[in-house]
Amino acid sequence: MSKVKIYTTPTCAYCHALMDWLDEMGVEYEEFDATNEPDISAVPVTIIGNEKIVGFDRPAIKKALKNL
Repeated sequence: MSKVKIYTTPTCAYCHALMDWLDEMGVEYEEFDATNEPDISAVPVTIIGNEKIVGFDRPAIKKALKNL
């Protein structure tokens, strides 16, 4: 099981950009469909360890990855 989880929607351009960026960095992640999650109202949502990052926030994601 991956330590990085991403909640996305099929039409979210930021979600696809985030996944492309993580792929370029060699980060493994699991993708989940946010349309099936009633508690998620904005995407992408990235969960790294105990941190929840809403949006494509590169500095926050890099920081959380370093803390894994």
